[in-house]
Amino acid sequence: MKKILEVENLKVSFNTEVGEVIAVDNFSFDIGEGETLAMVGESGSGKSVAALAITALNKYYGAIYNSGVIKFCDKTISSYSEDQMRDIRGRDIAYIFQEPMVSLNPLHTIGKQIMERFIFIDKFSKHDATTRAIELLSLVGIVDGERRLNDFPDTFSGGEKQRIIIAIAIALSPKLLIADEPTTALDATIQLQILNLMNELKDKLKLSILLITHDLAVVKKYSDRVVVVKDGRVVEKGVTKDIFTNPVSEYTKSLINIKNKSALDRGWCDDILLDVKSLSVIYSKRRFLSRPIINVAVDSISFKVDKGSTLGVVGESGSGKTSLLKAVLSLIDFTGTVLFKGKDLSRLGSEELRKLRKYIQVVFQDPFASLNPRMTIERIISEGLLASNIKDKLFIRKRVEEVVIEVGLSIDILNRYPHEFSGGERQRIAIARAIILNPELIILDEPTSSLDRVIQYQIIELLKSLQVRYNISYIFITHNLEVIQSIANHIIVMKDGKIIEEGMCDKLFSTPQNNYTKELIDASLLD
Repeated sequence: MKKILEVENLKVSFNTEVGEVIAVDNFSFDIGEGETLAMVGESGSGKSVAALAITALNKYYGAIYNSGVIKFCDKTISSYSEDQMRDIRGRDIAYIFQEPMVSLNPLHTIGKQIMERFIFIDKFSKHDATTRAIELLSLVGIVDGERRLNDFPDTFSGGEKQRIIIAIAIALSPKLLIADEPTTALDATIQLQILNLMNELKDKLKLSILLITHDLAVVKKYSDRVVVVKDGRVVEKGVTKDIFTNPVSEYTKSLINIKNKSALDRGWCDDILLDVKSLSVIYSKRRFLSRPIINVAVDSISFKVDKGSTLGVVGESGSGKTSLLKAVLSLIDFTGTVLFKGKDLSRLGSEELRKLRKYIQVVFQDPFASLNPRMTIERIISEGLLASNIKDKLFIRKRVEEVVIEVGLSIDILNRYPHEFSGGERQRIAIARAIILNPELIILDEPTSSLDRVIQYQIIELLKSLQVRYNISYIFITHNLEVIQSIANHIIVMKDGKIIEEGMCDKLFSTPQNNYTKELIDASLLD
């Protein structure tokens, strides 16, 4: 097989306050024509640094290229000038990143964002660019592309936005597509659609793909070869089937063999902490000189959360999971009843509601986005105590140190800032911030989807231990069915704002009754 990309002995470092840090060292791999190479490894292993180094994109972040040779189509591009490299980016080598909303400009229509490549790079006429943009939208599965060219990114679902990113990436017919965690923010059914789409495009357009992911089920099904990365070095590489059946490296073995343990058996409990009855969330969008558009995001659903138990909430993008979360937190208007510790949240005054909120905390999907980059870790974690008018500095410091140790971090991190930590460490900080007020309910909104398999396992086990220690109840929202199996006692499956199936975790997975639930389980690529 002819090699389209060859990376030999790459070494990339960064200058930091503590000196030079080597991110990638003696890093070598290659990709053949029409091949999918998967690159796997935990957070901070150097996967993204190596991928960005291919077109020197991380020079903008201060990366220093110490040594190594990068060849693309038999040309040594590691010696190219910035002008030469600019001609390759997008045209010959294109990128798809993890979060489509960050990659799309919210102020421009998707038509403009697709067409600008043809107009400014290939000098297409407006008519020809429009025609090509419609063709691309059709190719990636966006229906009614001609009408939707003038829509803005916020009118599309997560899966549709990722399809648009793929359309932009393949616009100039690249030879190599680098997909950096392209599906981790998507639910199981949409993830399967996107991966199948990329596979179809690979065959149709004769693409080579570098797939960076922490999902071993995806690697096993969609890659031809695998490169396993740890601490900036390649520890193992080979044919996918061989890697999974006969791994050589101990690290590779640990990645393959790690399994999330089953959820804790909490037994029967009749101490109801949260009781939601006939909850509905309706959005009304009014446009100039037209009737308002009514969208029922949550449609009369009811459920209960027992003290010390975990309720899992699963469903695809747009099913109403996030609106449900916001309603439970009383952050949006809703109809129905939300009883927390016997109190109806919809009937409480703002002051009483504020006092009760200390017992309900949230951990979000992206810890970097939810942590204030200008605050030290001590200030971030202590924020809840300060908001509760606790002014004893010695007590605050002691309590912060206690929770930091409880989540598996050391107290010497307290004067540092969020950007200095890995994804897993930032999520531990977010959990510390949540538990510092001794809450009785924590809502976890996709808290592990952006984390690699090893860190994901560690975070789940941490949450379980904290639940036992403090008898905390969780509402765990996720699209990862393997994760939900390991932590939830009871599960509700949502679609189009309604609960279409619910039950105990083991029973629901072993004998699902609804066809949609069966589709979710099949799409999740569970072993």
